[in-house]
Amino acid sequence: MTSFTQAELEAARDRLVSDVLADGLHVLFCGINPGLMSAATGHHFARPGNRFWPVLHRSGFTPRQLKPAEERELLSYGLGITNVVARASARADELSPEEYVEGGRLLAAKVERYAPRWLAVVGVTAYRAAFGDRKAQVGPQERTFGETRVWVLPNPSGLNAHWTVASMAEEFGRLREAAPRTALYG
Repeated sequence: MTSFTQAELEAARDRLVSDVLADGLHVLFCGINPGLMSAATGHHFARPGNRFWPVLHRSGFTPRQLKPAEERELLSYGLGITNVVARASARADELSPEEYVEGGRLLAAKVERYAPRWLAVVGVTAYRAAFGDRKAQVGPQERTFGETRVWVLPNPSGLNAHWTVASMAEEFGRLREAAPRTALYG
């Protein structure tokens, strides 16, 4: 893993990280927004300690634990990644309520355009803020975007300490069981 100075990380503030996206995915995972490490490397969930990649593997979505730099391999499993808010920040609390709402609007349009079977938002707080659903909980949601169903997953950030890798993998696994098995690994 490449090391960055604090100045290099700060220089990545507000950068964008390209989506890993294609038409007709089985699951499109949606983060809150890129962190500075992700913006500096150009890869999603790149901060050491972020548990997205181990959880994705342990839940059975991938045959091995991918590294952030291997994120495009997700497409071969019918998976993709995007974010609610595109711009990078050090912390999600740096985002304004307006950014979440606008991000939700843009995400809805993206989902309608690319039509994944499932949109999996990793972070219940981000989902609530983006879509004005203050009562949303982790799990499947009533909301759909066209034919796309929505599932809210726990945020894999290391700061989300009340979810362990094991409990997150179990919740991600519930989504995997609900997703069409024919196109997923295993």
